[in-house]
Amino acid sequence: MAGIEKKKSPTLKDVAAVCGVSYQTVSRVINNAPNVKAEVRQRIEAAIEELGYAPNLAARRMGGNRSYLIIAINDRARTLDNWKVGRGNDWVDQMLYGAMMECEEHDYRMLFELVDTESSMATKQLERALSSLKPDGVILTPPHNENQELANLLTKNGTPFARIGSSRHDDGINVMMDDKAAAVTATDHLIALGHEKIAFISGSPEYLASKLRLEGYREAMAKADLSIDAAWEQPGDFSFDSGMTGARSLLDTSNPPSAIIASNDEMAFAVLHVANGKNIEVPGQLSVISFEDTPGARFSVPPLTAIRQPTAAMSERAARELITAKGNLPAVTDHVVEFQLIIRETTGHFNG
Repeated sequence: MAGIEKKKSPTLKDVAAVCGVSYQTVSRVINNAPNVKAEVRQRIEAAIEELGYAPNLAARRMGGNRSYLIIAINDRARTLDNWKVGRGNDWVDQMLYGAMMECEEHDYRMLFELVDTESSMATKQLERALSSLKPDGVILTPPHNENQELANLLTKNGTPFARIGSSRHDDGINVMMDDKAAAVTATDHLIALGHEKIAFISGSPEYLASKLRLEGYREAMAKADLSIDAAWEQPGDFSFDSGMTGARSLLDTSNPPSAIIASNDEMAFAVLHVANGKNIEVPGQLSVISFEDTPGARFSVPPLTAIRQPTAAMSERAARELITAKGNLPAVTDHVVEFQLIIRETTGHFNG
């Protein structure tokens, strides 16, 4: 409207004028470049805060060989399916939380891209993102963390990348929790409570974590000299429906297990649902344990014992490593982030 003057945003030169330094010095501070005295750096940072100066991303990109962008690639079909039915996706929320907060600390921007699982489609979609956005780094989440074609494309393009998940490779930055050890811990917890007939509902076979968790369960059972009935290993795909199918197969027999491990919370919720419908008391007659520890685990009835997956911590570490790389291909590194066993009310002593 006439008579109202639009407030001008502070510029890099405004910060330089306040501090009595060149705008090139301010630019070096913003870009974390060396050769700036600590006292000068502190004065400039204080002026930036006081003036409310926000660096222009386009100008920063023009000033060097970095884009100040990190992209996270996530599973398109599974993410959209969860959003469409209103379930949301806590894994995505936690992944974004960890990576976005780390990017914010370094004046980077975080972008989220959904990519198809099918390899040829995934490669084309990633190629388009790299061409148009030219990110300083890419975070590959499951199942894309196991797609070597995507890793080869990123290496060929000279783009640093980090894998989040149960993965050890000879390229890229690998950030993971030890899924096999986590499954051993979950199984050992049930064995310590006196359970011998322990069943397992697996996750999607497209995810390496599903395979490693099943291996950990088998290893713990073998170490305790406990046999596994073939019917106690049920396939799943991380969905509630597959958990329902697995739970019914396990609990509709004359020799049901006394404990069930589900490879994620959603399938564990399905187990609780089936048990309730059959008047099976949890944990009196059946103990249940899961992986993830999403918010719903605390609010289920009864509250769910779970392996807490450190999703935010993993994505935070991945973003930090990519930012530190500053657009250059880093050395191959492995970073293991600790999981936790959160004991609640769905696991109890076997009552015979």
